[in-house]
Amino acid sequence: MMKNLLIIILFFVTIGIVAAAQELQQETSTAALTIQVNQPEIKVSSSLYGIFFEEINHAGDGGLYPELIRNRSFEFKAEPEFWTITAQSAQSGTIKIEKNSTGSQYNSNVLQVHVLESKSGFAVVNEGYWGIPVTKDEEYHLTVKSKAENDFNGSLDFVIQSSDGKSKRASVTLENLAKDWKMYEFNFRAETDDPNARLAIVPSSTGTFQLDYVSLKPVKTYKNHGLRIDLMEKLAALKPAFVRFPGGCWVEGNTMNEASRWKRTIGQEIDRWTQPNLWGYHSTNGLGYHEYLQMCEDLNADAMFVINCGMSHKDNVPMDKMDEYVQDALDAIEYANGAADSTWGKIRAENGHPKPFSLKYIEIGNENGGPVYWERYDYFYTKIREKYKDIQIIANQWRGNVTNKNPVEIFDEHYYNNPTFFIRTSNRYDKYERSGSKIYVGEYAVTQGCGKGNLDGAIGEAAFMTGMEKNSDVVILSSYAPLFVNVRDRRWNPDLIVFDGTRSYGIPSYYVQQLFSLHRSDVIVPNSIVSYKNEQKYTGAVGVGSWNTKVEYKDAKISLNGNTLLETKLDKTPENAVAKNGDWKFEDGVLRQKSNASDCRYFFGSNAWNDRTFSVKARKIEGTEGFLILFLAAKDDIAWLNIGGWNNSRTGIEFNRQMIGEANPFTVETNRWYDIRIELKGRNVRCFIDDQFLFEQELPVLNSTPLYIVSGLNEKQDELITKIVNTSSKPCETTISLEGITKIHSVAKEVVLTSENGSDENTLDQPQKVSPRESEFSIDSPNFSRIFPANSLTILRIKIK
Repeated sequence: MMKNLLIIILFFVTIGIVAAAQELQQETSTAALTIQVNQPEIKVSSSLYGIFFEEINHAGDGGLYPELIRNRSFEFKAEPEFWTITAQSAQSGTIKIEKNSTGSQYNSNVLQVHVLESKSGFAVVNEGYWGIPVTKDEEYHLTVKSKAENDFNGSLDFVIQSSDGKSKRASVTLENLAKDWKMYEFNFRAETDDPNARLAIVPSSTGTFQLDYVSLKPVKTYKNHGLRIDLMEKLAALKPAFVRFPGGCWVEGNTMNEASRWKRTIGQEIDRWTQPNLWGYHSTNGLGYHEYLQMCEDLNADAMFVINCGMSHKDNVPMDKMDEYVQDALDAIEYANGAADSTWGKIRAENGHPKPFSLKYIEIGNENGGPVYWERYDYFYTKIREKYKDIQIIANQWRGNVTNKNPVEIFDEHYYNNPTFFIRTSNRYDKYERSGSKIYVGEYAVTQGCGKGNLDGAIGEAAFMTGMEKNSDVVILSSYAPLFVNVRDRRWNPDLIVFDGTRSYGIPSYYVQQLFSLHRSDVIVPNSIVSYKNEQKYTGAVGVGSWNTKVEYKDAKISLNGNTLLETKLDKTPENAVAKNGDWKFEDGVLRQKSNASDCRYFFGSNAWNDRTFSVKARKIEGTEGFLILFLAAKDDIAWLNIGGWNNSRTGIEFNRQMIGEANPFTVETNRWYDIRIELKGRNVRCFIDDQFLFEQELPVLNSTPLYIVSGLNEKQDELITKIVNTSSKPCETTISLEGITKIHSVAKEVVLTSENGSDENTLDQPQKVSPRESEFSIDSPNFSRIFPANSLTILRIKIK
């Protein structure tokens, strides 16, 4: 996940900015669309739409991996977390964690239970993941590893109870508990439904016994491979081309001691590593490397494994210690794809899968960058390519200069922002180098202005996806993130699939992903759209800022065609001024930011300004970077010239926190005044420092139409597939002309995703409030009209010749 989400907060929450922010809501209600059906262009990647699974929000433990007992092997902490005792008297007994000298490397803790009064209602209780859900007549499998001390001669009742302990849902008895460690297994059926039950272990006598492992799972799982049925069915309905796993920041960990290591996640579940999760909980790794590969196979999807590259959030492995990590990558490939008689293929076969899996991609690290990363990437790449010629290797596109020596076949890019950002950057890949590295958009989602996952967010993503599909000669892979959230542990928002113990639903973005996947074209055909409204201009205020740096500003001037719009020495508060973060003070005739905090901004001026020249003087006092000169500050858009960014190494333009074009080498000197000038005309931005021209760039197009469209043909080229995204709050009546066809079928199919309001969301009680509706319509000519609803995604499928 993007590690800096907490700082990606829209400044328009500030009242002063919101009050006059630009409004780009389209009023156009009519448009004309022409599709050149007989001019096929690029082929669309068959792997374009996949999914990304990370252990976040209890996506695995407490979710897809249906273990019902929490802390089943007592390895979470030095105290018995999630295990309690219930009794009428506090003197009835005790529980505590002890070490087991006969345990394994990753299973050394046991729960010691000392019973003083067995008739008092004493029981050891586990409530699972916010309640243990059971369904009437469904079968459950209980596995227990336990032993009795010499003073315990009774039995243990394992009882599924109501949450208050007053009613029994199911039970089984372990008679004659042995004096040495033994594994016991039972099957039983629930007598009634209860989404919020608990497990009680009730001893029949006094004395001491120990528990090493208590596991409770439903017998029925998806294709009998151990995963929760309804959640897997939702994944299968997406028809993903690939699955990226297991992370995400989960791969890196906060430290290398917590980083994901796949060899610790295979074999007997009782002996797997219980992993501290940087998302605030522990994972049992019951959903381990083998299970991920099996999941991919069950979904008929290629596997994409993300391996730790010797880098965590806080520390890195020295290069002279990297052999172990590179060997992990080579062994992971052999485990997945090797013959059953190879070293790791044999272990895979012993784990129940003699035939190779389909590991097609390996990604070197997650969200890593800079020279430290590229040194490790080159080492991984060399060793992997020496042994495996066919597997596709993916590199991170993250902060810092790209300094690789080996080729980069595929770059992984991540984007999180508001709906407008995704709409505005739908044409991002139009200008990418066609002969360069391919692109995997590995993580993207609207994360601002979208509630818990509303229609507005989904439509913004859909507009962006039209651009990915149109440019599928460059963008060959993509996956939304994150995939799952348990409603009781929402660490990230939004998430594609939401669930509790028994129910689940997809947010509107889920249906966007599904529709694009199910209706992916095989070859693109060009289209053109004309809307009866002129292109709009960017409007907004201006501002200054800093990042981990103390700075000073003075002598700001905003002008247009020689006319001064605002001039201020910045020795006192200018009009419409709003500070965000930092310690901003007017001292010694300048505006001084006295903090080393990140994301410090100071806005001023009119939000009605469009074209303008913004000049200001800036001086660095101390810190790690340079200046942020905000030449556009509006409700939906923010653009700045980052001078001396990226640890005071480069200068470039960032639009809604994403780079526009390339950054140029530039270092800001401390205690030197710089005279900075930025000229904005339409979309064109020209930048100057000390009257020296730096560069110019163009901001994304402000479309004259609210429609974002991608058209293509199926493999046989006898069906036209067109996806139309209406990002406006009003319907758009559109005339459509299909050029270059000789015959058209009289009945066409239409699938529409929309709702009454852009803020509409699905919930557990209304899981399909925002969901697709399919219908047919008559068509008798290559020229016809359709009305595309406000805030909608429409799929048109038309048989043609």
